[in-house]
Amino acid sequence: MKKVEAIIRTSKFENVHAALSKVGIAFMYSMEIRGFGKEPSVSQTYRGANYDLGYIPRTKLEVVVTEDQLEEVVDVILLEASTGEIGDGKIFISDVERAIRIRSREEGPAAL
Repeated sequence: MKKVEAIIRTSKFENVHAALSKVGIAFMYSMEIRGFGKEPSVSQTYRGANYDLGYIPRTKLEVVVTEDQLEEVVDVILLEASTGEIGDGKIFISDVERAIRIRSREEGPAAL
């Protein structure tokens, strides 16, 4: 099993979520995050003073998939989250050694 973590533009979240649902991903979670990278941060002017907010809001998605679902999930995220501009985000893939469903105690892919 693999864990796919994707940091995407918040404006692209609904598109990515809908596309993942269409390919059979029934469980994922997301969180609002802030960070920085190559994209310049947002600055605002308040009462004549310019403020650099320093961090850019993004959404982080996490989903655990089987090996055979991995490439399809990555392709969906790449297709739906991309604008072609700096700041589109990143995808990180890592191994999941064990997954257990608490209610039924099922393990492995059955726990997903």
